[in-house]
Amino acid sequence: MIRAVLFDVDFTLARPGPELGPEGYVRAGARCGLALDAALYEPARDAAFVDLQRHPDFDHDEEIWIAFTERIVIGMGGRQPASRACAVEITSRWARHENFELYEDTAPVLQTLRERGIRIGLVSNSARDVREFARHHALDIDAGISSFHHGKTKPHASIFRAVLGLLEVQPHEALMVGDTVEDDIEGALAAGMQAVLIDRLGLRPDFRPRIETLDDLRI
Repeated sequence: MIRAVLFDVDFTLARPGPELGPEGYVRAGARCGLALDAALYEPARDAAFVDLQRHPDFDHDEEIWIAFTERIVIGMGGRQPASRACAVEITSRWARHENFELYEDTAPVLQTLRERGIRIGLVSNSARDVREFARHHALDIDAGISSFHHGKTKPHASIFRAVLGLLEVQPHEALMVGDTVEDDIEGALAAGMQAVLIDRLGLRPDFRPRIETLDDLRI
């Protein structure tokens, strides 16, 4: 019996807004004296992911994301040293709740879970306070932890267990819903939870269990 559902936040419950997309990069670049090409954002981001290195002990390390963002800036036509200042500015935007938009299915599905008495937790690899994020977006949750405050990132088992402790449920009584296999699904399974991939962009049609929207969630 599922007593609690844990949700990832980015690309699961919410999408980044314009300030975190190509045009936001262009505007940030202009403030740093860089002429960035919005058309190069997607290939630059894909290339940056190839070189993305995790902390070996899954410690939360903001420098990793600044370096990742700087590679995108350079891939869009930026140059050092201004690219660093631009990357710091853009990375800081990920901590601002107003820079995210909820998916249309988020609030209704969380409300349905609440009405059924299922406890709701958020677990995010980010520098945002996810409890404040929930309040900002009027989401009724019971607990939330980000890697910035916890110290470890998903898939480290401790961050899942910390949220489960706040929810007062055992791992086998909880389901994790997230958009990344390695962080969300494999991490939750290793912690003894059940897990389902939300694949909003249809990138993993072969993966099971998998849903394409939160409306497809069956508990």
